Amino acid sequence: MIFSKKAIVLAGVALLAIVPLRAQVKQTREEYIDKYKQIAVAHMERYGIPASITMAQGILESNCGNSWLSQASNNHFGIKCKRNWTGEKVYYDDDEKGECFRAYPSVEASYADHAEFLDSQPRYASLFSYDPTDYKSWARGLKAAGYATAPDYAERLIRIIEESKLYLLDQENGLALYAQNTRHDANDWFAEQSSVDEAIAISGEGVDPDDFRVTVNAHRGYNVYRINNVNYILAKDGDTFEKISKDFRVSARNLRKFNDVDKNAQPVAGETIYIGRKKKRWTGNTLLHTVKEGETIWSLSQSYGIRSKSLARMNKLDPNARLTTGMEIKLR
Repeated sequence: MIFSKKAIVLAGVALLAIVPLRAQVKQTREEYIDKYKQIAVAHMERYGIPASITMAQGILESNCGNSWLSQASNNHFGIKCKRNWTGEKVYYDDDEKGECFRAYPSVEASYADHAEFLDSQPRYASLFSYDPTDYKSWARGLKAAGYATAPDYAERLIRIIEESKLYLLDQENGLALYAQNTRHDANDWFAEQSSVDEAIAISGEGVDPDDFRVTVNAHRGYNVYRINNVNYILAKDGDTFEKISKDFRVSARNLRKFNDVDKNAQPVAGETIYIGRKKKRWTGNTLLHTVKEGETIWSLSQSYGIRSKSLARMNKLDPNARLTTGMEIKLR
C-alpha cells in the first residue's frame, strides 16, 4: 500500500476530468506527528495497537499527509475498499490500474478505520498477542500478514519509528515522554491520551503497585480504579457492556476483548470491568500467587490486570485449566 504519485479519480469521474490538486507547502514529519499522535495513543489504549506503528504507517502510507491519495480522500493508511466497504471511494493506480480505495470525511475518520480494520481482520489477529511496546514484532507481523507488498515494508516502519523516537509513545505516559525527548509541546497530554475523561495521573511515588484498588477518577457515576497500570470500574446492577461502552467511548466488542469474555457475555454487579487492554504480566512486586479455593486463570487475570492467555502461557497451562488450592501461579 505504498504509493507513487499517480492519477486519482473520484468514483464515477473520468481521469481526464480531474483537476490537479493545488500546490502547497509540504507538511513535515514533525508537524504530522504533532497533529495526530494523540489519536495514535488513544487507539493504543483502546485496541492495543502500538502508537508508534500507527504513526509510522501514517507517515509512510501518506507521505506525512502530502500524498495525492491522502489529500484527495483523507486516506492515510492506503486501505482498499474491500467487499464490505459502503462509504465513499476513490480509484487509484497502485499494484494494478484503477484500484478502489476508501475515502473518508476527515483524517480522524481514516485513523479510526485503520484501528477497526486491524482489529477486525482475522489475518492480523496474531499481532495482538504482541505487547504494544514491541513495535518490531508488529512491523514484521504486518508485512507477513500482507498489509503491504514492499519487501522492506517492516524495515521502513522500524526506521521511521527509531528516527523519530516514536517508540516513546508506546510507553506509560508516552505523550509526556515524547514531548520531553523531542522538545514538542504536550499541554494536557494526559487528558488527551486517556480513554477516561479528565483522568488524574499517578506519579508512582508513595503508591504501592500491589495495592488492589487505586482510585484515579469518577466518571458518569462510576469510580475509576487502576491496577497494573490499567483502568477499570466495578459493574453496577443492570449494567451491560453496551451501556458501559457508551459511557466510556469504547466499543462493547472491545470491552469484551479487554475482559477476556465471549461475545454474548454481560457483566455481573460488582464485577471488575476493564476499560483498557490488560497487560501481559504483573508489574508489581509479587512474583507468585497462591491459589485459593474457586480461583481460575480468568479470575486471577481480572484480579491482577493480566491477559488470560498471557497468564496461562506464562504458567504453561490451558486457559481453562482447573486450578487446585495451594497451587502457585507465576505473575511475571
